[in-house]
Amino acid sequence: MLKRLSLSLAALVIAAGAVSAAEWKIDRTHSSIGFQVRHMVVSKVPGTFTDFTGTVQAEPTADGQIDLAKAQVSMTVQTASINTENENRDEHLKSADFFDAAAHPELTFTSTKVVPLDGGKFQLVGNLTMRGVTKEVTFDGEFNGVVTDPRGNTKAGFSARGSINRQDFGVSWSKALDNGGLVVSDNVDIIIELAVVQAKPEAQQG
Repeated sequence: MLKRLSLSLAALVIAAGAVSAAEWKIDRTHSSIGFQVRHMVVSKVPGTFTDFTGTVQAEPTADGQIDLAKAQVSMTVQTASINTENENRDEHLKSADFFDAAAHPELTFTSTKVVPLDGGKFQLVGNLTMRGVTKEVTFDGEFNGVVTDPRGNTKAGFSARGSINRQDFGVSWSKALDNGGLVVSDNVDIIIELAVVQAKPEAQQG
C-alpha cells in the first residue's frame, strides 16, 4: 500500500513539473530585432532583421509572472532578411564582406543563464553564432510583465540591449577614413524588443 502511494505521489510530482514548465513563442508582429552601427563617426545607422523565430522556456511564479532564473531562450535570425532602408547597402551587408548570407543563412542565439536583478532587470548570457563563429555575449534586459490579451492569450514582454565587436565573428570588411577613423565601426549595438505568447496545452488548441 505504501509503495503504491509513493509511486502515485511521484507521478503527481512529475506531472506537476510538466505542467509548470511553459513554452513561449515569439510574437513577431509585436517584436523587433535591430542594431545600430556608427558610420564614418558622424552618425549611427539603424537596421533590423525582419525574419526571425524563437522560444522562451520558463516556469511561472506564484504571482503569475515568470521565473527569470530558470528561463531558457533560443532564437534564430535569417541573415538575408536584413533591412537598413537602403537596397544597395542591404545587398552589400548580405555579401561575403559582411554576413555572407548565402553561406551562413542564419544567426543563432542560445542562452546559458539568466541572472535576475532588482526591479525586473536581468542579464541574459548565451552563445551567439554568426558566420560559423560562436562567442559568448551578454545582454542587459528588462522584464516588462505578463498580460492576457483580448483573445485570452497569455503574453509577456522583454527588452534587451547588448554590444558586440563584429571582428570577433569574422565580419571584417572595413575602410579607413583620412582622419584615421573607419567607414563602419567595429562595435555594433543590438536592440531587442520581444513579445512572447504562451503556447496552449494540446487539449486547449484547435
